[in-house]
Amino acid sequence: MAGTAQRILLCDCAGSFRPDAAAIASATGLAAGRAHTHLCGAEAEAAVAALSSGEEVVIACGQMAGFFAEIAGELGAQDRLDCIDIRDRAGWSDEASGPKQAALIAGARLARPPVPLIDVTSGGLCLVYGSAKVALPVARRLAPVLSVTVMLTDAGEVAETEVGFDIVTGRIRNLAGALGQFRLTADRFAELGAAGRGARRFGRTQDGARSECDIFLDLSGGQPLVPAHHKRDGYLRADPRDPLAVERAVFDASQLVGTFERELFIRFDESLCAHSRARQTGCTRCLDVCPTGAISPGEETVVIDPMVCAGCGACHAVCPSGAASSDDPPVQFLFRQMRVMAEAFRKAGGGTPRLMIHDAEHGAEMIRLGARFGRGLPGDVIPLETPSLTAIGHAEQLVALAMGYSEVTILAGPRTEREVIDAQIALADAIAAGVGVRPGRVRVIDPADPDAMSDILYGDRPEGLAVEPILALGGRRDSLRLAAKALAGDTLPEAPIPLPQGAPYGAVLVNQDACTLCLSCAGLCPTGALLDNEDRPELSFREEACIQCGLCANICPEDAIRLEPRLDLSDAVLAPRVMKEEEPFACIECGKPFGVKSTIEKIVEKLQGKHWMFTNSDNTRLIQMCDDCRVKAQYHSAHSPMRMGERPRVRTTDDYIAEAAATKRNGDEQ
Repeated sequence: MAGTAQRILLCDCAGSFRPDAAAIASATGLAAGRAHTHLCGAEAEAAVAALSSGEEVVIACGQMAGFFAEIAGELGAQDRLDCIDIRDRAGWSDEASGPKQAALIAGARLARPPVPLIDVTSGGLCLVYGSAKVALPVARRLAPVLSVTVMLTDAGEVAETEVGFDIVTGRIRNLAGALGQFRLTADRFAELGAAGRGARRFGRTQDGARSECDIFLDLSGGQPLVPAHHKRDGYLRADPRDPLAVERAVFDASQLVGTFERELFIRFDESLCAHSRARQTGCTRCLDVCPTGAISPGEETVVIDPMVCAGCGACHAVCPSGAASSDDPPVQFLFRQMRVMAEAFRKAGGGTPRLMIHDAEHGAEMIRLGARFGRGLPGDVIPLETPSLTAIGHAEQLVALAMGYSEVTILAGPRTEREVIDAQIALADAIAAGVGVRPGRVRVIDPADPDAMSDILYGDRPEGLAVEPILALGGRRDSLRLAAKALAGDTLPEAPIPLPQGAPYGAVLVNQDACTLCLSCAGLCPTGALLDNEDRPELSFREEACIQCGLCANICPEDAIRLEPRLDLSDAVLAPRVMKEEEPFACIECGKPFGVKSTIEKIVEKLQGKHWMFTNSDNTRLIQMCDDCRVKAQYHSAHSPMRMGERPRVRTTDDYIAEAAATKRNGDEQ
């Protein structure tokens, strides 16, 4: 329904704020009408009438979206209803926020691309891991609903004789996988014997035992067995000393039976991955930042396990080639949403907006609490909710500034992975400083409470940038170049902008004296930044395509290549430039040009008369021949291993006649 509605129902929530109908109508084209006071109560008939009209309807209320959805369901109008919150984000505020109300409505009405889904099946096979004191009571409770196995961390006597689950002992060495497909390796593994009199005892122990399960309930109280455990579906962990946490884990485990839909957060294009070539490692950026261990090195590309991936988007933010890209949402949708909101804000009479990016849990709750009990957000701060803050990289940050936002604020939370965000902001600052924009336009805030958040946002406000808002098209690299040029204005920097180590933009510098033009670098370059020439010995470089993966430097046998992180905004980087060229050698037999003249001459100089294979022989001439002539010379050589003597003359009919005549003459003479 997004973008097709013709009218919007406004409500001032019992007179607690003022919806700006004129600003909303001017920026969105929606007929607003008068603002209601109690649309979810005494004036609910207005919503019923609008939904009964057969038209698409937008209701500017987020808190009571469930109530209006029930009405729409009864009227068969579920597909014609869209509820958008403007009260918490733009209504309850110490500042007038009509333009922001329009911006939020315009942004929310964009049709969000669906996220690809996969089915995850859990049969209820559950492993409870912990001490007997805690794990056995938990297993008894789960046994009626799950197929339970208990792995005890303390091997001893077990008094139970009638239990509905298996009991083993061991220590987990390794745990991999996620809901429905956990794989584990255990040492000191032993099964509890069922036979015999008295207390049951464990059998003989063994190391390296392997098993599988659908659900893993960790009550060991030790370190988590998987990285970023709170993001691993099916891995439930509770402190055994906290009864409430144990109860919560038991309940959650009992619900993990059946088939579930799971989002495929990351789209991966193997053809763009620059991880490795010819057993030489290049880019490892995604491997270095993935918090869950969902990414592992493969032969030439990395491998992403969609079951372990939690959708943090860190790989999307750091991937230089676009091989790993976010599907929740796609970057082009994010660019479009930012642009539409900025345009609606200005169209509704606002000046220069600020963008605040937050997550759906901590950030959204901070905004709600700050609005209900404090000053709320300033009128020029447009909040943008995203599934993951880590996915907002330097490209998205600078594109937002080039779209007309005066600053970008990232509202962090207790579980925000700051390392990736801070590195991306440092890269954005370096590029911004290079085009004359004061660093600090992109920042992270981590306030202790909603009031502190409001104090920060109501504090210093940067002036708007003198920039013509851009229309970001293409991928992140193309959009970044466009944004940097827009921020530079009419005067592009004369020299390339120096960037921090690890930046995905830069040049390849070739030592002219050391390079032999073997062209191994061009053969392995995954993006075509380094190019050869089929007609002559020549190495060219197209800087715009270079992602600084390092494969060329790693493969160079002469150690003649060095990387320089930088961003050159001139158009010269779009075309290849020759890094080194030489004259080809002319074959001494046929004259055909081949190889590198200086290299062949150097080889001949080093070998002729100085090596036994090239003394008093014609082997030196072979080095000076092209491939075709070298094969011919080898074949016809007297020392060729393929030589089998002179080829016999072909026999003809005349030969047979002559032989018959000679035989007859010999017979007559005898």
